[in-house]
Amino acid sequence: ALAVLILALARPAASVSVPAGRATIILALDVSRSMCSTDIPPNRLEAAQDAALLFIQRQEASTQIGIVAFAGFAELILPPTTDQESLYNAVESLTTARWTAIGSAIEESLDAIAEINPNVVPVTGLAPEDEPEPSPHGIYEPDIIVLLTDGASNRGPLPLDMAQQAVNRNIRVYPIGFGTESGSVMDCTPFGGGASFGGFGSGGGFRRGIDEETLQEIADMTGGAYYSAESAGELQEVFRELPTYLITKRELQEISFVFTMIGTVLVAAAIGLAMWWQPLS
Repeated sequence: ALAVLILALARPAASVSVPAGRATIILALDVSRSMCSTDIPPNRLEAAQDAALLFIQRQEASTQIGIVAFAGFAELILPPTTDQESLYNAVESLTTARWTAIGSAIEESLDAIAEINPNVVPVTGLAPEDEPEPSPHGIYEPDIIVLLTDGASNRGPLPLDMAQQAVNRNIRVYPIGFGTESGSVMDCTPFGGGASFGGFGSGGGFRRGIDEETLQEIADMTGGAYYSAESAGELQEVFRELPTYLITKRELQEISFVFTMIGTVLVAAAIGLAMWWQPLS
């Protein structure tokens, strides 16, 4: 009992999951030309837009969501907000462009989070000596990045370099690989990438044209999870499975009170036993 009480004086701490007071989600959506592929009708982009809209609709009113679109570069379409009408308009306004810059998408998403979370420093413009050190494994900020892509990065910073930036800021990334193995005709309406045009999706040397190995490594590095979807229904199911309804964060909390309680109980038990065993005079 005495040893337990002495241990309590050392003020031990443990890493525990606690509910976050707020939640911010960045939806980083691939708008490269291959998103016009019709292997997932009406095309990948429209299927992704529909799934994103349903995802937004299901979130709590207090959840802030931001929209990042990326092709050859990444752009913050809408900073994190709780205004669902603005989010709907942002998602529906997406159009396609050439190339794919997954690393840029992560970088832009981190910068967007840094604008509203004082614990997160931006990536852009940060001097190397100011780069933060990651917290112990399992301690995260309540903000997450959901990154949807149908391809492999061929522009911008390396995705794994930007994943390390997310690690340094305790931000989890949840990549989604979207598309099928079959190349198909590409077709976008004027509202999904300009005038309609023909062509075929490119595999890029990867299964389904998606660099799943890199996406999986991004998830593993940052504490997120990688998801795969080959149909509109599967994509909507992935969005339902994302752990965003109750986002928790890991914190170091003092647990000396536990040892104090245990020590007190043991002392009381020892006194009681001593009195019980005391011979009658």
